[in-house]
Amino acid sequence: MTKKFHEELKKLKKHVIKMGELSINMLTNSVEALKKIDIDLADKVISNKKQLADMNLKVQEEALRLIALYQPMAKDMRTIACCLKMITDLNRIGRYGKDIAKVTKEIYPGPHIKEIISIPQMNDIVCGMVRDAFTAFTTEDLSLLKDFSARDNNVDALRYSIFRECITYMMENPKNITICTNYILVARYLERCGDHACEMAEDVIYMETGKLVDIK
Repeated sequence: MTKKFHEELKKLKKHVIKMGELSINMLTNSVEALKKIDIDLADKVISNKKQLADMNLKVQEEALRLIALYQPMAKDMRTIACCLKMITDLNRIGRYGKDIAKVTKEIYPGPHIKEIISIPQMNDIVCGMVRDAFTAFTTEDLSLLKDFSARDNNVDALRYSIFRECITYMMENPKNITICTNYILVARYLERCGDHACEMAEDVIYMETGKLVDIK
């Protein structure tokens, strides 16, 4: 019974990993689509919404079935709880990717203002956080999470910097209001993805150590 349970638990984690790969691709591709104003790539990101939702539901059902059948305890239970929390964050990250893809369609055909300000820099930090939290989940390497608080602070600072710069461009020329409003939205979406990465990191730490931490 124990061997079968751990085989099914590994299978559950693999499904979370598969969902994570899709979610991260949605986010990275959405920002790439925004940078290039690539409508086809934006549409591809948006089309992944249903697959993401289906994966989310499948993992939920598998996790609850394992709890009902085996009544796990200690780290096994924490691992299942982590899977359930991870898919919530991954689902939101993927959906923010979808929202950024929609912004690309909104501002098409462009052009951008000042190479979309600091959004690429902000995206690099956020995607690095998401990948590291996800890698820590798959490898159980907590060293990847040590500087998350500092990285989250950098993301917050960039969001406010983008906001201030966008306000300046809006005041200089009313024609910039629409595109700058969309930049502010994207910065907000990326900031929330950073928050979800922090939550994922907290869940992984709890899964491994049984300790509750507050990264943000």
